[in-house]
Amino acid sequence: MGYRHLKHDVRLAARGGRVIGGVVLAALAASAIAQAVPPQGAPPRAAPAKGAPRGAQAQAQTPGQTVQDQSVPDNTGLDIPTNLQIFGKLDPNVRKPTAIVNDTVITGTDVDQRVALVAMANEAKLSPEDRERLKLQVLRQLIDETLQIQEAKTADITITPAELTQSYDAVSKRFNRTPVAMRAYLRESGSSERSLKRQIEGELAWQRYLRRRVEPFVNVGDEEVKSIIDRLQAAKGTDEFNLKEIYLAATPANSQQVYANAKQILQEIQKGAQPFEYYARQFSEASTRAVGGDLGWIRAATLPAQLAEAATTMQVGQVAGPIDVSGGYSILYLTDKRQVLTADPRDAKLSLKQLTLRFPPNTNQAQASARAQAFAKATQELRGCGTVEKVAAGIGADVVDNDTVRIRDLPPQLQEVMLKLQVGESSPPFGSAEQGVRALVLCGRDEAAGGSVPNSEQIQGQLEQQRVNLRAQQKLRDLRRDAVVEYR
Repeated sequence: MGYRHLKHDVRLAARGGRVIGGVVLAALAASAIAQAVPPQGAPPRAAPAKGAPRGAQAQAQTPGQTVQDQSVPDNTGLDIPTNLQIFGKLDPNVRKPTAIVNDTVITGTDVDQRVALVAMANEAKLSPEDRERLKLQVLRQLIDETLQIQEAKTADITITPAELTQSYDAVSKRFNRTPVAMRAYLRESGSSERSLKRQIEGELAWQRYLRRRVEPFVNVGDEEVKSIIDRLQAAKGTDEFNLKEIYLAATPANSQQVYANAKQILQEIQKGAQPFEYYARQFSEASTRAVGGDLGWIRAATLPAQLAEAATTMQVGQVAGPIDVSGGYSILYLTDKRQVLTADPRDAKLSLKQLTLRFPPNTNQAQASARAQAFAKATQELRGCGTVEKVAAGIGADVVDNDTVRIRDLPPQLQEVMLKLQVGESSPPFGSAEQGVRALVLCGRDEAAGGSVPNSEQIQGQLEQQRVNLRAQQKLRDLRRDAVVEYR
């Protein structure tokens, strides 16, 4: 428990890191799909606030930054005119999805198959316009991937066919398919085994390159480790909030329009058609836009007063806004909360029995309500977990056992219910007319252990990983600058 709190103090750069295997599909999809598919009926993105109040600029200097300074920076060294005018028209679609990267060819087929791979992993249906936008993002990903593979080869790092096959088989297993079935599934989706293996090769090659050429030269001093331990101990028992934010800049001239846009975005979020991160990437004007609006674990004292007040009154899973902040409006999403280095009741592990009563096809709402009432009456007659199977047989319900469920991993509505249940009691029924009705019976609870300060080795490992990730980002930027890329 205590180890997870390190993230607030260390501010890991691992968000930019990449993960091998099945998760790698989601890594690309999280940014590509979110930026490529606009929400239905969502408002246009608010224009950046020219001449935003200076309060926004002042906040950018504080550790709890949640908004961007909208003024033009004066330290770029680019000599950019204040009132610039664009001459000519830039159409990014003029660049065809084909490129040669330092003599390595990326074909249109490579791009199409990777786009299909992203869509398959996210079960997304793309319109022709969305597919074209996604192609441009995928092309950039493929260029970076090619540069990483090329750089790894300069360090005599080569991924063997056997290693690729082993990783491919592991990914297939995550999709609950055999390697042969996975190959057919990829082809049906418009992708290929080759496309997936190329992505795996890029992941493995880059990770090994970092281990060989970067990690040996990263050092962390004892004083740095001690400083973090001291801060953790001083913060013990204080509340922390895991927040995501959408920030829209506004000026007095456009404040009403921006507020209306924020209200419409909030309504779209509440419909639940897309996750909060989707809208953050689409509309937020804060620096956290690239990571889906994620502010990470943060204490109220480091937030602006308006956001701190909202965070302390929100329930987990709640979205609040629009909140009037200096320079614009914010929408907050509270994904979790805890106390630093203190045992959290929601980390308790539960032993559960789940009863599921499935409804016949074409069940209407009235019929579903009647069956749910009968189901609720039956669950009220339970006398501990020993009677679950008997009651389930009487009403035609299925029973599933699970002894390793954390309260934190349940939906927010169920978390509050399970925290109040005693052993042997059942939750109220929940479900839908389409999926039937369910109830959870609490059979046992293993309380969460008290939080403790992570040891020096753990903190050192976190700091080292942070610096490896930062240097990896710098190296990739250097590779891009030096690359010879010809678009066809």
